[in-house]
Amino acid sequence: MVCDEGRNKVAPMLNRRELLRTGGGALAYACAGRSWANSVPTPGERAVILLSLVGGPSQLETWDPKPDAPEAVRGPFRSIPTSVPGVRFCEHLPQLARRMNQLTIIRSMNHDASPIHESGQQLIHTGRLAQGEASYPHFGSVAARLLGPSGTIPPFVMVPGPIGHTGVSISHGQSAGNLGSEFDPLSIRPGEDRGTLSWAGSIDLRTEPAATQDAYGNTEFGRHCLYARKLVEAGVKVVSVNMYQSVFNQVSWDCHGARPFTSLAEYASTVLPTFDRAVSALLDDLRLRGRLDSTLVVATGEFGRTPHVNAAGGRDHWPGVWSALLAGGGIAGGQVIGRSDSIASSPADRPVSPAELVATMYQSLGINPASTLGGADGASFQLVEEARPLVEAFA
Repeated sequence: MVCDEGRNKVAPMLNRRELLRTGGGALAYACAGRSWANSVPTPGERAVILLSLVGGPSQLETWDPKPDAPEAVRGPFRSIPTSVPGVRFCEHLPQLARRMNQLTIIRSMNHDASPIHESGQQLIHTGRLAQGEASYPHFGSVAARLLGPSGTIPPFVMVPGPIGHTGVSISHGQSAGNLGSEFDPLSIRPGEDRGTLSWAGSIDLRTEPAATQDAYGNTEFGRHCLYARKLVEAGVKVVSVNMYQSVFNQVSWDCHGARPFTSLAEYASTVLPTFDRAVSALLDDLRLRGRLDSTLVVATGEFGRTPHVNAAGGRDHWPGVWSALLAGGGIAGGQVIGRSDSIASSPADRPVSPAELVATMYQSLGINPASTLGGADGASFQLVEEARPLVEAFA
């Protein structure tokens, strides 16, 4: 079902969510005569690529522009139509706009934790906040524990490495936490793997045709997205790509407007075009190679940005609402889930929590997000608490 600005796919899916609450197992996802569980690949084929948009993209300058809002809200950029009537993106995402019919956009992501990078990153990676000494595992570490490696291929890889300092010296939720370090991700930077990994030949970027490499763009993020495709093709279950590893004194999504942070002008010149080209190429490449239906691609930051432009011409931290992109992995294209209010300050319809997004990634991998695991310390924990997968996102 295609959705536009004035309607989304929530109402027709209430029966599926009711089934999810009252039923159990795969049959709880049956809808319209078709089992949702049959719309995703078998466990051995499934993979997730999480594109962590470090710094927190502005919802207004990506997938939720407000062209009719006052200038102080809508910002300096125009909006453009997409391939789905009624759905508009920021003008600096033209390639993704043409591919909207393949995408599900969530416009009502939100959390009520502290408006710092680290809290949002914990929530996006693990589904919950760390509690004292209790550090919960990245969903990729859970996949490593439950699904295991494919021969010599590790189950969970982080490219190019973990997020560094973003302001507060607490966890970003990138490790195996209480599962134990044996399930931590393997961090790999393309080009540094040659000669160090027995299976590196299968993921060497130099084996890719020049035209393929060019499609992703001559950028570090473009190379990392291409590398992610090669990793899932080799058998990696979860690839987490950190678009940036810091927010200080470099271009990132953290658009406060002045150094040491990023300006909206740099969004236009660098951040948005880099993202647009690389992710569009990734989706095209996965589709052409027959891997898109079995690979869920998720792109999200840790929060959104303030609905009003600040005095420096940028936007500040705002966990009240933001947007996320999903594609592949059985996702139904051409739809919008949730809606923000008229100035993109809070959800106006179908709020979506980070835990629900994490539950969706678990479900796409064939892992029941309500499962309980025992940690290395002997204590058990539920993978995701009080959150269900976004069943309405799937075909």
